[in-house]
Amino acid sequence: MGKLPSSFILRSVVNAGSHLSNFRSVSSSSSNTIATYIEGLSMKPMSMPVRLKGKRDHRFDNVGHALSLFNKMIEKYPKPSIVEFTKLLGAIVKMKHYAIVVSKYRQIELLGVSHDVYSMNILTNCFCQLGRIDFGFSVLGKMLKLGVEPSVVTYSTLINGLCNQSKISEAVCILDEMTEKRYQPNLIVYSTMLKGLCKTGNTGRAVRFLRLMESRGYEPDIVAYSTVIDCLCKNGLLQEALDLFSEVKVKGIRPNIFTYTCLIHGMCNSGQQEEATRLLNEMVDNNISLGIVTYTLLIDALCKEGMIFKAVEIVDTMRKQGIVPDVVTYNILVDAHCKEGMVSEAEDFVDAMIKREIEPNVVTYSTLVNGHCLQNEMDKARRVFNLMIEKGCAPDIVTYSTMINGYCKGKRQNRPY
Repeated sequence: MGKLPSSFILRSVVNAGSHLSNFRSVSSSSSNTIATYIEGLSMKPMSMPVRLKGKRDHRFDNVGHALSLFNKMIEKYPKPSIVEFTKLLGAIVKMKHYAIVVSKYRQIELLGVSHDVYSMNILTNCFCQLGRIDFGFSVLGKMLKLGVEPSVVTYSTLINGLCNQSKISEAVCILDEMTEKRYQPNLIVYSTMLKGLCKTGNTGRAVRFLRLMESRGYEPDIVAYSTVIDCLCKNGLLQEALDLFSEVKVKGIRPNIFTYTCLIHGMCNSGQQEEATRLLNEMVDNNISLGIVTYTLLIDALCKEGMIFKAVEIVDTMRKQGIVPDVVTYNILVDAHCKEGMVSEAEDFVDAMIKREIEPNVVTYSTLVNGHCLQNEMDKARRVFNLMIEKGCAPDIVTYSTMINGYCKGKRQNRPY
């Protein structure tokens, strides 16, 4: 006999009770069921090799191959065990065809194959991934009714589903009641909660929850710390983020590229470009491979502060590190030079892009058009406008608006097309 559900969990199961009958029909073949509808949206083949664990290996190029094996399994006698079905359905889950998995559960039941906690956890996860946390609680109710004791995975799956829907208070209730009923949450559960708190901007609660993890003997990893650091930076609490960053290093936990990128972004947003550069150098000293995102963040910040030549130096540093600037990086430089009236230099960067086989996009061309318009060089703006069309890059509303504004300001009401 499983443990009795506690108050919040019991209320959730009762509230979801109205869905239990729907849950039975969800897995049926009726054309009016939710599963049938969603399955129709999920039947597109998806190329993704999946290998099942166990004595027999099966590799699927798409979901159709997996369903073919399922059909062969249900025709066998004696029928395969729920363990074998669970392996197959787990593989389909990895291909993210959640609705298909839901639709197959009823077929398995009709064969007289009893579900266990593992198979029902997969079903719970599928409902949560489909955004139907109510059906997820229905599965929990069914588990309790059948005497199948939920596991930590069951509750962590529901917690994750609630967090994905930003229902943080409900997720916290489940976590608290798990602890009360001696279901010991693991690091994954705590990390899921922490991510949910940060996602919804509950910065203070996220920091307190981090301390709760530590007090309960779960040492957060760098992913957990970086999640909180990112949340602090996004909410303008840069000093608190830096304090936590220092704490991480004192504990001997090695920051990763995401940790540094969060802080560099936060520093750039607060106008601390020199500090951001210092962190960039620290990354190099610690042999942390810098990514293009990190460099581009710093380049953008320097350009916004008018430090264009410093930004260009960073681009040179990127190349020396073997990191090739992409169209986003170049667009930032083109925009900065155009706004400073250095349109000729901006065009040099566009030429450099083309030489490096980086195709200018609508943003690139529109930025150049704007640069010429700002200098009242409408003939040159028109040439760039025509060039982008020749290159097969369709102007957008921004491009047209820029041209129209340029003509109006120059008191030349010619049509820009």
